[in-house]
Amino acid sequence: MQNLVTVFGGSGFVGTQAVRYLAKAGWRIRVAVRNPNLAYRMRLLGDVGQIDVVQANLRDRPSLERALEGATATLNLVGLLYETGRQGFQAVHVMGARNVAEVSRAMGVERLVQMSALGADENSSAKYARTKAEAEIEVRAVYPDAAIVRPSIVFGQGDGFFNRFAAMAQLSPALPLIGGGATRFQPVFVGDVGQALARIVGDVDNPGQTYELGGPGVFTFRELMEMLLVQIDQRRLLAPIPFSVAGLLGKVGDLTAAVLPPPVTSDQVELLKTDNVVSGVYPGLAELGITPSTLEAILPTYLYRYRKGGQYADQEDRVMAVHPQG
Repeated sequence: MQNLVTVFGGSGFVGTQAVRYLAKAGWRIRVAVRNPNLAYRMRLLGDVGQIDVVQANLRDRPSLERALEGATATLNLVGLLYETGRQGFQAVHVMGARNVAEVSRAMGVERLVQMSALGADENSSAKYARTKAEAEIEVRAVYPDAAIVRPSIVFGQGDGFFNRFAAMAQLSPALPLIGGGATRFQPVFVGDVGQALARIVGDVDNPGQTYELGGPGVFTFRELMEMLLVQIDQRRLLAPIPFSVAGLLGKVGDLTAAVLPPPVTSDQVELLKTDNVVSGVYPGLAELGITPSTLEAILPTYLYRYRKGGQYADQEDRVMAVHPQG
């Protein structure tokens, strides 16, 4: 436990796994979050005194300085799935990443790892993808040797993708297939992403590397919904929705986002116009020595709560539905 890493956004879905693996690797960890009182359980992920939780806001440089004091490495995981009020893509993704990089440099931090996303593209029609790419540029302007990590959709207990559609299937007779459901994804398990981040933070031999993290399988949106319905043992209509109609539904989601999580936003509709799979140009899990977990193995471990009867209901039938050849 000689080195200290400050993890911004460390109490989130991905951050919790990253902190867990960093602790296993022997790092001292400072988890920097906006509301420390909501992240007290983070200390339980390591040995006594190994993990500390501090308050920090990406807009407030003095709080960043306090969070980074004495740190050897910075891991920035802060990001948004949709905009609400002051929490906008430009403010959080771009300005926030630039502030973290600049303060890290000023505080003498040696290494910086920036979480981005597959599909990050400064020319994208989706603001999410565009600002993720702009954040990479801002970070590399300050840290040319910064590591950039681009995962596909991240799944696991507590995810915002499969849980959202499983909950929707409890209430709705149909699930939407935006754009016909042909968009391809390469879902990656949150535990594998956390392990990868921990290894990248500790890797001093490959400066300036970009990583693309995807799981072992590529699926269309339709295939993911079909797999989901098998796991929760529900029959639902899969309704294709043209992008033009989905865009209108997304605008409604934009208006309700400040009150409750929207089913879809207009920006997410734009994202669904582009496949979300690794390019093969950059190293990924295999180069980090990680064997990726399969979607088929992990989904049953947390989607069972959406099934009538719970964990043990019709287990054999579900296995046969996914693997009909046995």
